[in-house]
Amino acid sequence: MNPTPEPTAALKSDPRMQQYFKSEDERRAMTQAMFDEAASGYDKAEALTAMGSGAWYRRDVLQRNGLKPGMALLDVAAGTGLVTVAGHELVGPQGRVWALDPSPGMLSELRKKVKVETLVAYAEAIPLPDAQVDFVSMGYALRHVSDLNLAFAEYLRVLRPGGRVCIMEISRPSNRVLRGLLHFHLSVIVPVLARLTRRHADVQRLWAYYGDTIESALEPQPILDALKRAGFVDVGCSVTLGVFREYTGRRP
Repeated sequence: MNPTPEPTAALKSDPRMQQYFKSEDERRAMTQAMFDEAASGYDKAEALTAMGSGAWYRRDVLQRNGLKPGMALLDVAAGTGLVTVAGHELVGPQGRVWALDPSPGMLSELRKKVKVETLVAYAEAIPLPDAQVDFVSMGYALRHVSDLNLAFAEYLRVLRPGGRVCIMEISRPSNRVLRGLLHFHLSVIVPVLARLTRRHADVQRLWAYYGDTIESALEPQPILDALKRAGFVDVGCSVTLGVFREYTGRRP
């Protein structure tokens, strides 16, 4: 029997994270509270963050990576349903969709947009039977996973043989100037614009946290290694517009 791999956190050890939490329990409580609080204003802020990608990009990524009509889709860390909606459209009336997120507030916003099954849970412990879905998606939330090994093992477990995983993420630009501009855009510009629209609530802290987690996120190779350790094959990573990264793999 293979030994259980040591936990692989999605965030590197970084002093800036200490302002948000000092333990895993604190991290979960803090992030759930922030997402619940920002739920009603999240979509407006996200639209400002998307930098021209938005709905067309999410749909294109899912379609390019094999999501088809009639499939069963699990969207992990679904939030307000931005990826879920695109996936629901692609699988069509013969398909089936689950949306999983630890924030009840975010899932409440999701249910206003689309009628799918919702699960209040974390990626590391998915409350579905084995071999239940054809496709697992995750949109811009990998940085919030406490243990990639557990999460990816769960993705593999719930996928049917031949099923695919597609993880969308915002990457840290290699250029220092561009990296600084991205951080300023996320932590300052987006929250200010969102507040000026009066579409809702205080997203300032959440988007500052986003910026800090992008800076503290793992490089691609450890993520690819974790996918392989979990048992995925055909593992790969591509980058669009220098910022948007896609991690993919297939269950044998």
